[in-house]
Amino acid sequence: MKGYQPQTLNEVIIQQQSAFPYAKGELSRLLSHLGVAAKIVHKKVNKAGLVDILGEAGEINVQGEDQKKLDVFADETFINAFRTSGMVAGVASEEQDNVVVFTDELSMNANYIICMDPLDGSSNIDVNVSIGTIFSIYRRISPPGTAVTEADFMQEGNKQVAAGYVVYGSSTMMVYTTGLGTTGFTLDPSIGEFCLSNMFMETPKEGTIYSINEGNYIKFPQGVKDYIKYCQIEDKATKRPYSSRYIGSLVADFHRNLLKGGIFIYPKTSSSPNGKLRLLYECNPMAFLAEQAGGRATDGYGNRIMDIKPTELHQRVSFFSGSSSMVDKAEEFMKKYEE
Repeated sequence: MKGYQPQTLNEVIIQQQSAFPYAKGELSRLLSHLGVAAKIVHKKVNKAGLVDILGEAGEINVQGEDQKKLDVFADETFINAFRTSGMVAGVASEEQDNVVVFTDELSMNANYIICMDPLDGSSNIDVNVSIGTIFSIYRRISPPGTAVTEADFMQEGNKQVAAGYVVYGSSTMMVYTTGLGTTGFTLDPSIGEFCLSNMFMETPKEGTIYSINEGNYIKFPQGVKDYIKYCQIEDKATKRPYSSRYIGSLVADFHRNLLKGGIFIYPKTSSSPNGKLRLLYECNPMAFLAEQAGGRATDGYGNRIMDIKPTELHQRVSFFSGSSSMVDKAEEFMKKYEE
């Protein structure tokens, strides 16, 4: 496009940084390191059919899930990026049993810790469906100069400094928030930079899409079953029936609903009584993004996701997120059966 002058991720981060009186540029540099790591993973994802990166890695992660080769690659890539940044004291990853603590002097004096799902939706890798990376940044609790512990990561989501995701799809996008709205960047391969594409993203208050794995219907709470039936009933006033869209990658489903309006539901089930998605790596960062875009994120019973106090590193919760009116309506059905 003639006269096109892209505004890069680094430029926008520096501009937003000026809104924080305590900012020293550390968060800006950290997000820049994260962006570089995302580009490396993007390049590997785009070559997945050409290089030996598809298939199982032969290991089982702490979640009891088969690790894909790309899972391991993404995990190592982001951990190495955070380690060399000098601004991160430790990382909690969905792929790691325990917290990864950085013990060099620079990292031990760093102010930030990170929770991440390095490659969300990895079951879709081998069939060329959109996958993603989810990240969450907090200020450490322990004093600088000491090694962080698991206690540093047991913070409520409302303590997040920044959060976001990268979706590797038809284009690669990074969407993040520092509490100043939800902003999207699209990777321009011609210049190798994430460029501003979606400023102040807003989720429509009403939506016409519901996203849930209906294959688990028999295991759902009765409130969820009733809400699904509500979505399927014809009613012109509320534009029902709604469209059912479920990709099986949280990043991809969330991203679509963020732009178009809708609700994503992953409830507790008879086989997963606490829910399936992880609070620290998936739900808290997505909840921060949803709220900054005008949406809601709860456990389905009116409890705000970001107010839940973590008690375990790999804690799972029920997750309802998306257009505020749709989350409100789903909660009405859930509360009818609340014990």
